[in-house]
Amino acid sequence: MLKHDPLANVLYLDLSKKSFRIEQRHDLFERHMGGAGAAIQLLHEECPEGCDALSPENPIVFAVGPLTGLFPLASKTVAMFKSPHTGNLGESHCDGRSAIAIRMAGYGAIVIKGASDIPLYIAIHGNQIYFRDASSLWKMKSGFTAGRIIRENEPGAGLRTIMRIGRAGEELVSYACVTTETYRHFGRLGLGAVFGSKRLKAVVVSGKRSLPINDKRLYRKVYDEIYHAAVNSPAMKKYHNLGTAGNVLSLNEFGGLPTRNLKQAKFEKALEISGEAFAKQYLGRRLSCSHCPVGCIHIAALRESYEDESYFYKTSMISYDYELIYALGSMLGVSDIEGLLKLMDRIEVLGLDAISTGVILAWATEAQERGIISKKETIEIEFSWGNYTAYMNAVQLIIEQPNEFYKRLAKGVVHAACVYGGEDYALAFGGNEMPGYHTGPGAHIGALIDARHSHLDNAGYSIDQTASAERHFTPEGVAEALLAEERWRQVLSSLVVCFFARGVYRPDIVLRTLQVSDFNFSIDDIHRIGDEIHREKYRFKIREGFSLDNLRVPKRIFETPLPVGKLDEEFIHKAALYVKAEVLKHPLRPKVSN
Repeated sequence: MLKHDPLANVLYLDLSKKSFRIEQRHDLFERHMGGAGAAIQLLHEECPEGCDALSPENPIVFAVGPLTGLFPLASKTVAMFKSPHTGNLGESHCDGRSAIAIRMAGYGAIVIKGASDIPLYIAIHGNQIYFRDASSLWKMKSGFTAGRIIRENEPGAGLRTIMRIGRAGEELVSYACVTTETYRHFGRLGLGAVFGSKRLKAVVVSGKRSLPINDKRLYRKVYDEIYHAAVNSPAMKKYHNLGTAGNVLSLNEFGGLPTRNLKQAKFEKALEISGEAFAKQYLGRRLSCSHCPVGCIHIAALRESYEDESYFYKTSMISYDYELIYALGSMLGVSDIEGLLKLMDRIEVLGLDAISTGVILAWATEAQERGIISKKETIEIEFSWGNYTAYMNAVQLIIEQPNEFYKRLAKGVVHAACVYGGEDYALAFGGNEMPGYHTGPGAHIGALIDARHSHLDNAGYSIDQTASAERHFTPEGVAEALLAEERWRQVLSSLVVCFFARGVYRPDIVLRTLQVSDFNFSIDDIHRIGDEIHREKYRFKIREGFSLDNLRVPKRIFETPLPVGKLDEEFIHKAALYVKAEVLKHPLRPKVSN
């Protein structure tokens, strides 16, 4: 990498001492590029083995990559931490302005440790670091209000990111998220609860600078090639027109849309909550992340009259996508699109991960249906499919946690089912609630064996839908395809390239983008780095207790027919054995102290 590239700077923040230091880590970025590659190394260095995820010792690592600020669609920030939700590797990606702001402030990574004695937020404006008292922002009803106050009191408008938590993070709900720029999130695995445990309300980052490049002529040529490929790509046009919500009808027709806690895989009212219905009736605007020409973020405008004022209205702007429509729509049997938007908005204001929340409420609905919980536990709420009002009330009680039942729900579906029963239909993999795909072996095995139990790690649903070779429907074939995709995605997430652009950022393009910043890799080097990053993640997971020999598999996924392929416990066991052999083919390197 170039000698004066600020990507090499790592900012270390200690909340206990209200202190900071900056170190140059060329070694870290030259070997691992950035993003996920740099973050997993920093997590190994800073996270003590077996530490409590809600203790001061658990670090928060933010990392960006060498393409950030230089090329389109390289706009993700990777967060790594030990997850309070699963007790294992926590990794979440967020876009918006966060990556550009961190890079323009002059950093490739930020590491936050310790815990404050009072609520605070951190303001990072280039090399000026401030620890601000956030006592007046703590316990605010809406995370939006806290964000607005910070916006009005910090410089750097238009160039900054504000990463903040809501009530869910403050109350240590294990699947609380961190919100950035109102509509983007570090969503899964509970980063918001880690913020809350440190009494960290927000992190503000801003900066303005030029970035060094190695070859201006090459830079312009490659930039133009990527830009035109992105704006002219049919896949990218799909993301612009309908966004991921366009998947609702296709997955429903395919028979892969989880419905009513996966008792079915088709929703008879899918058309009413489809991407087409949202766009036609409620689409208010489209937004783009920084340095992205696509505009895949879709915002609904919900106009409601005030109860006591017939001619006065308020308009709420609510972000939606496929995963939210699945988790809070079909999974809960909600077909009233306005009710669905209200439920999305309530969850957004409180700062919860929407996927986990929907799956947990779906389990609770079936559990009440089966009589293993009653109105005594729910405090008189009657869960019933489609009753979005009941779900909105329950979400508020998950935050308030007035009894043991809601305290259990605040720790996830596996935790609740272990106490009350119903484990066979508690839909989580590796402790993380399932994403919205019941498409075949790839989707479920992918969620079981991947590094963070996320559909974005290896796109197993895509393997199910597009596989033409018979080998993809053997356990070994599915596992091989999942591993190959996941290892390449380690490269993309180290460059912090949006996975939607994976068809644009082919290996040859990746090599040329890296040459601009004087990273001299071959294609073999890049694939090797992806493999190493994947192994390093597994080293952390195994260190913290994960085992491919002891996978928890909810029985429901075998009961509801799949559209393609056969899936049973033996199939999963064979696939896991294949992954284990591949991951452990080379000895995992021992931890090296920094």
